[in-house]
Amino acid sequence: MSEAIDKLTVNYEEDGVLMVKETGKEILSKGAWTTILFRYLNWDKKNEVYGKEGFAIRRYQKRGDDYVLKSKFTISSRDQARKIIDILEGWMREE
Repeated sequence: MSEAIDKLTVNYEEDGVLMVKETGKEILSKGAWTTILFRYLNWDKKNEVYGKEGFAIRRYQKRGDDYVLKSKFTISSRDQARKIIDILEGWMREE
């Protein structure tokens, strides 16, 4: 939980190693329900380097003074991200 939108992150540390490293963050909506798009890298334990980038959309609900993670969707690859972009752009042109 976090008290401020700016402090919400996907960074995750385990045994002193940053396993998930946030490399980008865009706030899509604010309010009682906040939606954030994150860009990140996962640590590859075997090769001891950060692997391919990932993307996640997370929804937080404000409860009192804190934001609580309520749902998340992980975009599994750049290819999947491009497909989502293409579909959304097509739908937007329909209007």
